[in-house]
Amino acid sequence: MTAANQSASGVPPRPLVVSRVFPAPRELVFRAWSAAEHLQRWFCPAGYTVPEAKIDFRVGGAFDICMRSTDGKDNWIKGRYAEILPPSRLVIDMNALGDQNKPLFRAYTVVTFAEEHGGTRLEVTQSYTLYEPLAALSIQGAPQGWSQTLDRLQQELERMKNTVLPNRSVVHATFSIERIYEASCAQVFKALTDPAAKAKWFTGGNGYSLLAREMDVRPGGREMVKGRWDSGLESTFEATYHDVLPDERLVYAYEMYLDERKISVSLTTFELKASGAGTHLRMTEQGAFLDGYDDAGSREQGSKFLLDALGNSLI
Repeated sequence: MTAANQSASGVPPRPLVVSRVFPAPRELVFRAWSAAEHLQRWFCPAGYTVPEAKIDFRVGGAFDICMRSTDGKDNWIKGRYAEILPPSRLVIDMNALGDQNKPLFRAYTVVTFAEEHGGTRLEVTQSYTLYEPLAALSIQGAPQGWSQTLDRLQQELERMKNTVLPNRSVVHATFSIERIYEASCAQVFKALTDPAAKAKWFTGGNGYSLLAREMDVRPGGREMVKGRWDSGLESTFEATYHDVLPDERLVYAYEMYLDERKISVSLTTFELKASGAGTHLRMTEQGAFLDGYDDAGSREQGSKFLLDALGNSLI
């Protein structure tokens, strides 16, 4: 038996990093790692099933998975959740076991969940410690195994989106952003209310394709912008205008959707005041984030990005 963490060649196995963007909210992707009912449907490569899973979703809790091959051989992974930070990070310390529950190798697994292009980027990093040299062959096949496993995760997420009921909740948040533009109040108000002018800056940026846009700025008028991200997720902005004072004030309420899921309802106010030869703009948003959607400050950051883009459109 060679020393731990060395293959037959004497070279320690290199860490593995795999990532994929899923067209699903990160709360849903995170949930898929938290319960046996989900993990049994996806946590194995092609040609395997998961007949047993013992999951105790807490720090120190069990992460025990049995992968059964088509010839009926059971391959156990037994580990513990070492870190849980919903919905952004998991650390699982696991061992792959051989005959008589003998450890073959350790896979220290760090999983991160980040919002990206309207969906979720999942990244898995595994660092290995070898206990048996022949287990190096299993580690060499890990990239293909993870690719097939993430294919199954995609299928499970689609099933979960259609069947898992959300936890009903509302989280309130308010923020204000101020900008000074070297343009008149009339020019800034036009950028906010003229369809052609607003189309220059009110967009999703890289990875976003516009599907539809409508705009009717008047009390009772409506606005709709719908687009699709590279992940396949569609986002929809639907607004109703309540107060329109040319060159002074704009107030509207809007809903945001990811696919068919309503994630928030907000009230937004723009106030414009002359500042020397330019304009002082103050944007205030009061939002209600719905049914487990974790904004984590992304709405405020996105609004700052858009207001900077508005300023660039005035140049």
